[in-house]
Amino acid sequence: MDAVYKWIDEHRALAVELERELCKRPAVSPDSGGEGELDKAEFLQNWLREHGITAQERYDAPCANAKGKCRPNLIAKIDGGAPSNSGSLWFIAHLDVVPPGEASLWHSDPWTLIIKGKDGTPLGTDYQKQYDALRGLRLVGRGTEDNQQGLCAACLAALALLAAGRKPKREVRLLFAADEECGSVYGIDYLLKNHPGLFTKADAALIPDSGAADGLEIEVAEKNMLWLRARTAGKQTHGSRPDLGANAHLAAADFALTLHNELSKTFNKRDPLFDPPYSTFEPTKREANVPNINTIPGDDILYFDMRILPCYTNAEVLQKTEEIQREIEKKYGVQIELSLAQTHESPATGVDAPLVLALSREIQAVYGGKARPVGIGGGTVAAFLRNVGIDAAVWSRLDDTAHQPDEYALLDNIISDAKVMAGLMLNF
Repeated sequence: MDAVYKWIDEHRALAVELERELCKRPAVSPDSGGEGELDKAEFLQNWLREHGITAQERYDAPCANAKGKCRPNLIAKIDGGAPSNSGSLWFIAHLDVVPPGEASLWHSDPWTLIIKGKDGTPLGTDYQKQYDALRGLRLVGRGTEDNQQGLCAACLAALALLAAGRKPKREVRLLFAADEECGSVYGIDYLLKNHPGLFTKADAALIPDSGAADGLEIEVAEKNMLWLRARTAGKQTHGSRPDLGANAHLAAADFALTLHNELSKTFNKRDPLFDPPYSTFEPTKREANVPNINTIPGDDILYFDMRILPCYTNAEVLQKTEEIQREIEKKYGVQIELSLAQTHESPATGVDAPLVLALSREIQAVYGGKARPVGIGGGTVAAFLRNVGIDAAVWSRLDDTAHQPDEYALLDNIISDAKVMAGLMLNF
């Protein structure tokens, strides 16, 4: 490992330049006002090829409103020493990023990489001379942490093995996926449904897309996700004559509060693997109804974001939701139409799964601490893989600046995460 670690340490500038090139190529979903991932995928294809990783495949999901009318998924492969039936070791990062958000909250152009020292001072173009003296460099720009940190670390790990002449135990596949930020319809979900032969149950996958600041958390489980749209239909009337109408807004407000309270009471188990350790049932988005104050609305649309402990099923929650729905309809004389905006549930990866144990050993070797398994409320591509019987672990060392203004990745995190990944490639 010494030669591999040494190569990674000596190529900090390569990580910076890769971040710089990725950052200048926005890969925002058309659903969020962007063009998709094509420019970024094509650049990465060429970059990997120039650096010696030539075994590549592209799986483009058709998408009429994206650039090139596709959402590309790029796979790069490194041969391993084990027989092919041993399965592949996947490292899965996503190409897409979220929009910058409110421009005034950024202190620089989101699509131009800014290098800052530990104290936040921009370093300019002579940063390479300061690598030996400085640690804690921040790479600021949209996507630098989510998910380019994991993407760059995986690339450095693979290149380090090639440079050292070392072959992974298993075949390594680097997957740079589309559409993670908007549900993975054109990404991992598309690949599993349309190219199921890419994956086998002997495979294992590391997804560097969540983690803690100390690098010691391995995500092995995710809460079930249930996003609901509730449309309440009443009868519009003048604000002074509520007796002549049926206030859809009032009924929807009662429905939101009752649903939140009753579901929280019914599905009240706790699991310390997660933070928070309980299920959450939150009313969130509400669409505009009437434009004026003195009209009682006859139509109201609201949404719920529910994150449910895996000990319950989404079907159980929906059944209770429908019971409450009928009570509110009867109370207010309205009709409530429920539809699913998104729903997902998956099993956990065992805390003693070979992938988790192997990853824990490599984390100990690099970061010097004992890794701890955790569950999260957010959703990652790991859930899709677990649902088809593939062990998946979500891990990286993050400052957790994703989706924020002035998003950044720490260069030290990229370098150290690459060492962990390289160790996993060699030893798992």
